[in-house]
Amino acid sequence: MRWALVKVSLAVTTMVVLAFAVPLGLVIREMARDRAFSNAEREAAAVAPALSITTDRDQLERVVASAGSDAGMAVHIPAGDGQRALELGRQRAAERDIAAVRRLGRASTTGVPGGSTLLQPVALSTGEIAVVEVYVPESEVTNGVGTAWAVLAGVGIALVVGSVAVADWLGVRMVLPARRLVEGARELGEGKLGARVPEEGPSELRLAAVAFNSMADQVVQLLANERELAADLSHRLRTPLTVLRLNTASLGEGPAAEQTRTAVEQLEREVDTIIRTAREAKPQTAAAGPGAGCDAAEVVRERMAFWSALAEDEGRKWRVAGADRPVRIPVARADLAAALDALLGNVFRHTPEGTAFAVDVHNAEDAVIVLVSDAGPGIPDPETAMARGRGSGSDGSTGLGLDIVRRLAESTGGDVRIGSSVLGGTEVRIWIQLDGRAPSGGGHRRLRRRRRRRPAAASRHA
Repeated sequence: MRWALVKVSLAVTTMVVLAFAVPLGLVIREMARDRAFSNAEREAAAVAPALSITTDRDQLERVVASAGSDAGMAVHIPAGDGQRALELGRQRAAERDIAAVRRLGRASTTGVPGGSTLLQPVALSTGEIAVVEVYVPESEVTNGVGTAWAVLAGVGIALVVGSVAVADWLGVRMVLPARRLVEGARELGEGKLGARVPEEGPSELRLAAVAFNSMADQVVQLLANERELAADLSHRLRTPLTVLRLNTASLGEGPAAEQTRTAVEQLEREVDTIIRTAREAKPQTAAAGPGAGCDAAEVVRERMAFWSALAEDEGRKWRVAGADRPVRIPVARADLAAALDALLGNVFRHTPEGTAFAVDVHNAEDAVIVLVSDAGPGIPDPETAMARGRGSGSDGSTGLGLDIVRRLAESTGGDVRIGSSVLGGTEVRIWIQLDGRAPSGGGHRRLRRRRRRRPAAASRHA
């Protein structure tokens, strides 16, 4: 906006200056020319009275000298009444021009080398017509024109520079508040909830700043209310969790009892984490620093160890591949564990007992792919399943499990895709980007080709 105002002001002022300066410059030149020829006419008029009285050479020379233009004046007297033609001074005009002035009896100007001449006819006492020639050099015609043009140019440049300076000042008054508004919006988007903008500048931008600050205050209030609501709802879960924890003590010993107690303890930890996070004064929106994240292979092994007991009870075969070596990803350990639990919980919830499932970890150059596949009936409409987490499901499923997985992948610049697995059922592919760039379709195609060439090695079966 600032440079646009400067350009518009420069163009308009330049056009105005040219519209006035060019005609004025031409007028000044014509005025200088008229002044020079008016002086020549006065010099010629000073000699005319003497010519009407006498044609004596000596007397005429004295008159010409007294006129002060003896070097630039010439007098041409024709022959008549027994007198010879008389020429005084240096003749610069052509004979035909002098003869034409005698014949017409009218003054005229003609160009000569170095300037122009004024030819003025004067009637003699004998009835003949004499011609007074006054030389007007070019320097006298243009005398003062260059200086006047320089003054006009200086005034025009000063007007242009002044208008540009004023336009730039006005642009700064408009651009700075707009720039502060953009910076405030960017900071608010980055999670800096204390970002506000000064309410100054033009009236429109002041109103925009007031609206932005009001919106930021409302966002802070809404987030605070949501945190309090989440903390309150999570706190209410502690009572039934306490009852569950007490009841697990009466289950005795055995794999199922131990698994139930472990699940209750994990649920208590998750509820405590939700309460602490909701009570924080500021949201955790900062980017993860160097070394942040977790070992995906370790988390996969841990969660599969948890779900293996239930798989054994239901007679399910399971497989883990690619989790035998460390695989660092820019994802929090709890988030990856929640995503795996959501996908594996869906396998146990939506497939018959005895259905096999597998978890594969593929470590590519710029991404880590986690595949959760099963041999169940599959998902008939993957797009609806992915979109269900944003609305309400009609089949008894909220879809929040897939939504948790989607948000985890998109937080790294990756994505989630649902397709058919090599086991014959559903395959959920979590693409976790390592460098923050959007995933490319080529990477998915390379993964499919690699899986066709060789099957993934299983780490263990149950």
